[in-house]
Amino acid sequence: MTPSAILESALYVTDLTAAEAFYRDIIGLDPLGKVEGRHVFFRCGDGVLLLFNAEATKIPPAPDARLKVPPHGTAGEGHLCFATTAEEIVAWRKHLAANNIAIESDFEWPQGGHSIYIRDPSGNSIEFAEPRIWGF
Repeated sequence: MTPSAILESALYVTDLTAAEAFYRDIIGLDPLGKVEGRHVFFRCGDGVLLLFNAEATKIPPAPDARLKVPPHGTAGEGHLCFATTAEEIVAWRKHLAANNIAIESDFEWPQGGHSIYIRDPSGNSIEFAEPRIWGF
């Protein structure tokens, strides 16, 4: 058995309100769901980006909970990469500059393909890259 795709990717954030605004207003993702103080979810192509307050997700579900999602969470800066074309990276540079978002790194990979990196409000490393960096 081999999974066909990644359905969800999770990042843990320190300020859900700032993260929600960033991923909605700067990154342009469509919100899917929200539980105040715990999480906010966004659609991204055929997948879902889950943003969690790590402290809230460490709490086990109540014995009578309808959704028995086990505790999870992490501390520190995570990483997520959005797939883009070379032309979109040019547009992202302009969009990020217009919104006062600093590009932390901007380079061409030895195997081909370009990446730019920024930080979200919680310090997570967010990359925009051409899929060809992985041979796709």
